[in-house]
Amino acid sequence: MDWLSEHAWAVWLGIAAFLGIAELMSLDLVLIMLAVGAGAGAVSAALGAGVAVQIIVAAATAIAMLALVRPSLVARLHQGPDLVLGTNKLVGQRGTVTQRMTGLVVGQMRLAGETWSAAPYDENVVIEVGETVEVFEIRGATAYVHPIPSLDI
Repeated sequence: MDWLSEHAWAVWLGIAAFLGIAELMSLDLVLIMLAVGAGAGAVSAALGAGVAVQIIVAAATAIAMLALVRPSLVARLHQGPDLVLGTNKLVGQRGTVTQRMTGLVVGQMRLAGETWSAAPYDENVVIEVGETVEVFEIRGATAYVHPIPSLDI
């Protein structure tokens, strides 16, 4: 019993390691929170706290982790990436004008490896061949674009 009281931190670390490995099987983020609590118990044991204090510290830490940390982690893991589908994925991309366009004349541009019908988003702008444009909106099969100023220095 003397050895156990002198090496309580090792027992806590063993419990933490066991729970951490078991978490790899369950993947529900409960056992890892309990493992963090056991780690806190190990720290308190290494600092010389009594067994009752070690158990209270381990339990309080595990409960706090389960209540405060786990819900946000589960929500983050269950949330997938924002998917942008269809023509909306082209909004914000840049292309090169291949046919002059004005507010009255629809031109063409090269965008994402394809040729698109394009018109200026601002009807008063004229966009010449070779200019780089950014897609603001897609309506039907026409991209509405705005020229990007060149950075000539």
